Amino acid sequence: MRSCAPIDRRGLIAAVGALLLTAACAPRAQPSLIGGPFQLTDQNGRRVDERILRGKWTAVFFGYTFCPDVCPTTLTNLGQASALLGSRARDFQVVFISVDPARDTPAQLKSYLSSPAFPTGAMGLTGTPAQVAAAAAAYRVYYKRAGSGPDYSVDHTAIVYLMDPKGRFSQPVDDAAAPAQIARQIAGAMN
Repeated sequence: MRSCAPIDRRGLIAAVGALLLTAACAPRAQPSLIGGPFQLTDQNGRRVDERILRGKWTAVFFGYTFCPDVCPTTLTNLGQASALLGSRARDFQVVFISVDPARDTPAQLKSYLSSPAFPTGAMGLTGTPAQVAAAAAAYRVYYKRAGSGPDYSVDHTAIVYLMDPKGRFSQPVDDAAAPAQIARQIAGAMN
């Protein structure tokens, strides 16, 4: 069985908390330490950049399609949370960025995200290893290939980043929470 072991949750939560505290205490003009420019390819083969985050609240999640547990569970929870947003769901989108560019082609992402359990209209992004590394660095995401052969896994940060309609980091979403709690977190940020 492959493992999709995220890095230590407590340490990661503490690090994100420190980033948030730093951002909260910083002058308003200072840009967020999370997020930034990227150039990737979506599941339809179109080249996209960070402008796809503008105009809607966006949950950005890094993972990979061969992940056996964390990624499908998180996407399923986001799909259920999105449905619970009701009419506000039209102002919300999910962006799934692959940390496995060797296997996650646009076609693979399209097939994976077609699951009815996942958020309707979720956008999958991939790119060259350098493009994926640049996007991961912008979001402070850790990832590393684990194992060898075709069944390798990828250890990665398992945080959902909620970005505001201007493409700026708003807050982390508790991906381990029940879908109703996730929906409340997103709706609260929208207010």
